Parts: sequence; structure tokens; C-alpha cells
Amino acid sequence: MCESTPVSRSGELRENSLMPKVVMARLDLNFLLMLSVLVGVTEVSLGHFSHQGATAPGDIIIGGLFPFHEAVEAVNYTGSNNYASLRPNCSRYYTKGLNQALAMIHAVKMANRSPMLTSLNITLGYHIYDTCSDVTTALWAVQDLSQPFSNSTILSDKSRFPAFMRTVPSDEYQTHAMVQLLKENEWTWVGIIITDGDYGRFALESFINHTETQGICVAFKAILPDSLADQQRLNTYINKTVDMIKKTPKVNVVVSFAKSSQMKLLFQGLQSRNVSDKKVWVASDNWSTNKDILKDVNLSDIGTVLGFTFKSGNVTAFNQYLNELQFESEAIMNSSFMEEFLKNPDIGNGNATKAAENLIKNTYSDMVFSVQMAVSAIANAVAKLCVNGKCKTPSDIQPWELLKQLRNVTFEKEEVMYNFDANGDINLGYDIYLWDERESEGHDVVAEYYPCNNSFTFTRKNLSDIKNVVSKCSDTCQPGEYKKTAEGQHTCCYECLACAENHYSNHTGKFPDADACSKCDTEHMWSDTNSSQCYPKIYEYFEWTSGFAIVLLTLAALGIVLLFSISALFFWQRESLVVKAAGGPLCHLILFSLLGSFISVIFFVGEPSNEMCQVRQVTFGLSFTLCVSCILVKSLKILLAFQMNLELKELLRKLYKPYVIVCICMGLQVIICTIWLTLYSPYKNKVVQPKSILLECSEGSNVMFGLMLGYTALLALICFTFAYKGRKLPQKYNEAKFITFGMLIYLMAWVIFIPVHLTTSGKYVPAVEVVVILISNYGILSCHFLPKCYIIIFKKEHNTKDAFLNSVYEYARKSAENIKGVTGTDPQSKTENSAYIISNPSLVPEGEQVSVPKIDNVA
Repeated sequence: MCESTPVSRSGELRENSLMPKVVMARLDLNFLLMLSVLVGVTEVSLGHFSHQGATAPGDIIIGGLFPFHEAVEAVNYTGSNNYASLRPNCSRYYTKGLNQALAMIHAVKMANRSPMLTSLNITLGYHIYDTCSDVTTALWAVQDLSQPFSNSTILSDKSRFPAFMRTVPSDEYQTHAMVQLLKENEWTWVGIIITDGDYGRFALESFINHTETQGICVAFKAILPDSLADQQRLNTYINKTVDMIKKTPKVNVVVSFAKSSQMKLLFQGLQSRNVSDKKVWVASDNWSTNKDILKDVNLSDIGTVLGFTFKSGNVTAFNQYLNELQFESEAIMNSSFMEEFLKNPDIGNGNATKAAENLIKNTYSDMVFSVQMAVSAIANAVAKLCVNGKCKTPSDIQPWELLKQLRNVTFEKEEVMYNFDANGDINLGYDIYLWDERESEGHDVVAEYYPCNNSFTFTRKNLSDIKNVVSKCSDTCQPGEYKKTAEGQHTCCYECLACAENHYSNHTGKFPDADACSKCDTEHMWSDTNSSQCYPKIYEYFEWTSGFAIVLLTLAALGIVLLFSISALFFWQRESLVVKAAGGPLCHLILFSLLGSFISVIFFVGEPSNEMCQVRQVTFGLSFTLCVSCILVKSLKILLAFQMNLELKELLRKLYKPYVIVCICMGLQVIICTIWLTLYSPYKNKVVQPKSILLECSEGSNVMFGLMLGYTALLALICFTFAYKGRKLPQKYNEAKFITFGMLIYLMAWVIFIPVHLTTSGKYVPAVEVVVILISNYGILSCHFLPKCYIIIFKKEHNTKDAFLNSVYEYARKSAENIKGVTGTDPQSKTENSAYIISNPSLVPEGEQVSVPKIDNVA
């Protein structure tokens, strides 16, 4: 509830009725209170108007216009010279209008008894007229009074209606509240029924203006005639309205500003035409509490009625006044409207008791409360203005003085202070009633609406009757869909289409249907078709937890264990012929280089970083270059053994400086890597993919990357060539075959790697290089070291000096036999060459001295 809103403290059930209104330019007329400053006058001339309902003398006269009848009969003014003498005949007695007039009479009596006025010896009087719910009829009375009273919004414009003030909310608030109710219940496909006239037309315009801003569509508009006298014409429009409702079965909510008698006919028409679709009827204050509507129909056949009524207060005193009203009194019987009420066959038929019951039945607390507030405001303004008693003299007070006082008056009612706002309004908001035919009063307050913040407070939580109602032209689009409206259709009628890839819609709650799908931020998010949200792109890289990574890391760890085991074994057997024949100290340098190569595998796994990207390739390149350089030294030694040209052999022997060669080969690779890291350093790169972001290492320069690998491959190719030439030397101690196979495996692995690396993408690209590294490392281990380990551990008899000499002699013998069998070859020359090969230091294990054997009978 808004703190600034004055409210009633009544605990009783608040009812509402058609709040009467009259405006010159309007056709639906109900009640009007006007203040006429007629000081000291007890009899008031009414001009030519003779439809006076009741009058009472007083110092200040309050004029009241009330609809004692609902219709007028047509009058033919043609040919009449006295237009004013022709008054229309009123028909269809309206009990509620009488009740409203009695509320005014009672309020005036209460004000006159109050100390506020009795202390000043000031009394209020009244003149009450019958408007017959007709503008023309009302104008006869208005000519003797000031501006008319209504809840029309236009009357809040003080530049046009400076003297107008009211104690009921503007219809603008009512239509706004209705649209808010529709919005909160997601009713977007509705119909509206009005009575023709300014009131209905304005309500229609205001309602549509509000619905357009809230995404609510009006499926049909039914306009019923204002006049109730022509029953045939009215029935025609009622039937047309029934047809509209039947043709729009998806409209399950109808808003109505029509008259209560028209709604009664409409409900009867729906029942007689077997329109079984139950609706939610949102009723304006015109008929929201009129129990007579259900006289000939069942509420269960109609549906649910939610009625908007004005706020009300405690009307116990008025109910007591009605109970004590003496219909047989002379004052009552001299009142034309009371006399007609008592004699009306449909109401009292002369029976005072029955007439009283009917009158009490048509009492609505909101109407009574509004009339009481109006009279109370006038009484307080009069009391403040007439505090010095000057109101007894006609010349002492002007109408504008009382108006000014009324605009600024603050008055108390039921312990709550009230005043008029800048627009001359006292806006208390609305009560919302839910009709219930099981209750004696026929309706129950379920919510309150506060205009100050456009909010509802529900006093009853169980509203399943309306919560399950769906009133939509099209089904709600599901998350991941958007609505597409065909050209020329209502915006509420559409088809639902799936959102495209990388688009989404997740509108939920009130009005979930989206006009278009929102686009995902494709740099970081993604979505499939028909998605209700965007998903963050996951970062992809060769994870430590990947099964493939675990296998590769396990193989690398196993390789490191083998390296340390072999290194320990070779150090222990460092004086054996097998170790010396394998290269001696160079073996440990090769094993150290392979350790660096195995360690480089670690930098290919896990989330990349700039440092990781720079280290991994350089670590592998330098370590494996060291390995190949050492093997190159061993292959050069074999080439020396194979070379027959003595001059060339001497030159190669002078150039054969193992550690110098290793340093030179490594130096060139260091230069390549330095240039690479300095000018084209590898870095961490993000590759945005449809559903993920790939974190990978960009090599910076593929040329430098290829140059590093190519240089190592060149050294391996040289090793392969040199070793291939010496492949037929003594087998047991010959490194040529092992070098040949080791380099062949390396070259083949990297030849395969190049096209695979160039054509593969994704997080497993590093795994491809790791596989090649492991193949290369295990190729060296398998070809260079494992055979030696096998001899040292399982073939110890071959790891002796005698076994070595026997192998040399055996090779020499076979060579001699081969030379002998060659036609045209100088036996002596071949014998010398064979002996020279056998005695060549390049074939002798490091640190060993072997005498040159003499081979006889070579020829």
C-alpha cells in the first residue's frame, strides 16, 4: 500500500456499484454533486425544469443529479414553440440511483447535525434531480447548477474545468489498472465491450493506449447503443456481440465498460446460444457489483467475473438510516421519486417492507462512501469559510471563495485525513472483487489496486479460477524460439521459429515471447540452434588428464628410467669392450641428450603459456641435435675404417676431433634457436572455434621451426650415409647397422610428422609431435643401447678381448676368401687392404691395443 494514500478503516465487506456520473458531452449519466452558493435561500427557482426529485432548504445548497431511471422515451420536438415545456418521459426505474440520492440526503443530515456546522448556525440544503441516464435530460437540471461531476479523465484538466473536483478515481486509473491486471496474468488476447457515449469511447481509447504499450492485443471491440429504450435495436447489438465472442474462441478474457442491464442481456444471450466457453469477465465500476445480472443466469455457465470498484468505508450509519426509513411518512410520499419507487410493481408494488428490502439490497458501500466524502468536503469548506458567520448575508460570500476553500480543505473521515490533489481528485484506488454465487453478497474482495505505484496487493492467495486461464492468440514460444508475425496480423498472433546457431532466447515470466533472438558473443560464447542460452566456450588444450597424454607421459617416464638404468650399467661396465666399442664417454653424452629430449615432452602437455611454447621446441631441438652430433662422430669413425684412399684417410684422421665436431654441430643449432627466440619467438595463441577456444602454441615462424628440424634431420642423414657404408664390418662390435636403423627410424618418423602436422588441427597437434619425439628417442635406445645391454647382461662371453679378436679374425678370413674368389683382382692388394681394415684403429674399442694378425695363403 502507498503511504500517501488515505484509506478507509472499515472492517466490513466493501461493495461497489455503478458510480454515477454526468458530463455535458457524455451520454451515460449517473450521479453528480454540485455546490450552489445560495446563501439564505430556502426556496430555489428551478426554471423550466420539472424533474425535481427532492429538495431541502439551507444556507448552502448542494445540487445532486442521480439516475432514478435508465432510459427516456423519444420526444418529437418538431413544431413545438415552447421547447422548454417538452420534457422526455423517463422509463426503467433504477433503484441504485435512488439509493445514491438517499446517501446524499443522509450525508447532508449528518453534516447539519455535526458540531462543526451547528456551532456556526449554518445548514446545508440540497436539490436533487433525475437525469434519467440521458444527457439532454440532465442538461435541463445543469442550467440551474454549476459544472457537472464525473470520473472522466478530461475533468482533471483544471485549465478547462477549474471548478471540478471529485472523490472517485479517474477512469484513466481504472483502465491502467485493468491493463496491469491483464499483464500480470499474461492475458494478451482480449476483447472489450463498451456502451456508446463519451464514457465508453474514452474508456476504449484509454484502454487501447495502455494495451499497446504492454504488448496486449484487442481481438474485438463491441459497442452497444447507449439508449435502452429501443429494445429491438439493443438486442440486435447484443446478438452481434455474442457472434464476436463465438468467432474468437481463443479470447478467454473480456473487459466490459457496458451498463449492467446490457451485460445481463449479453449473459442471457450467451447462455441461450450455448456458448459454453467460460470467460474471465473484467468488469468496470459500471456493473462490477450489480447482483441483478445473475438473476436469470448461472455464474458457473458464464465463467469468472473480476470487478473493479471504488474504495469504500464504514457505511453502518447509512444502513441504519435505511432500516429506520419510514416509507409511510408524509415527507416520503410527497417525494416524487420515492412515491414511484414504492408503487413500482417490479420493486415494491405498494409494500413498504418489500420496497425497503429492495433498497437495502441495492446499497453499495463504495458509492455511499464517495457521496459521504463529497458532502463532508463541502461541509468542512463551508465551516472554514463561514467561521465568522458571514454566510448568513448573501452579499458576504462569492462562489469562487467557497471553491477556493474547497480546493484547499483537509478533512477527517473515520480517523483518516483527506484532501484534494492538484487535479482536484481524491484518488483512493480500487478494490477488485471476485464474484462468487455461493456467497450471500455475491462477491468477495481479492485484491486492492494503488494508483500511486501501479501495483496490486492480493488479499486472497487462492485464485486458481483465473491463474489457469490462458487468453492468447498464439501459444507461448518456448525458450530457444522467437515469434514471427505475419504481415497484417496482430502482433499477438505469430508463429514460433527456432533460433539460429549462436543465437538464443530465454525470455521467461511476463510476456516471454521474444521478437528476435539475441546473438551470442561468439568470441567467448556459443549456442546450438533452438537454444535458450549461450554457453561459455571451454578452453581446449592437451590436458594432463587426457588418456592419451597419460600414455605418452608414462612412456616418457619409462624412457627416463631406462636412461638412468643404462647409464648406471654403462658406468659400471665402463672398462668392458662392449662399452668402449659403443663410444665410451660419448655414450653418456648421448644418454644425457636423450634425457633432455624425454623431458621436453612435459612441455607439450597442459595449458600453454608463452614460456612453455618457447621452451618446448628449443629443449627438444638442442637435446636431439646433441644426440645426433654424438652419433655423427661415431659414424665418422666408421667412415675412417671404410676409407681405402690413404691420403684421404690421413686427412680425415686429422679432422677427427669428436668433441670439437660435437661443439660445432651444437653451435649451429644454438644460433638457429637464438635467432628464432629473438626475432620470431613462439607464443601462446587462442583459436576461436565454434564451441571452444583452442589454446595452442604458435611457432612464431614456421620457417625457423622447419630450419631447426631440418638441420637436425640433415645431421641424421649424414650419419645414416656414413653408417650405411660400414654396415658389413664385424657384426658383433659393429655400430654401423645400429646407427643406420636408428637414423632411419628418426628420418621416417619426422618425414611422416611433417604432413600430419600441417593437416592436423585441434588440441591433439602437440600429441603428434610428442609421438614422433618418443619414436625417435626409443629408436636410439633400441638400436644403440639395448643390444649392448643385452650383451653385457646375458652374453658376457662376448664381452671379452678373446671374443673380440676372434670376431676380427673371422671377419679377416671371410674377407680373404671373398678376395680370392674375385676374378681379376690382385690377391696381394686385396690381402693388404683386408689386413689394413682389420688392423684399423677405428675398429678397435677405445683404449684397446690389438696386434695386426698375419693372414697366410690369401691367394
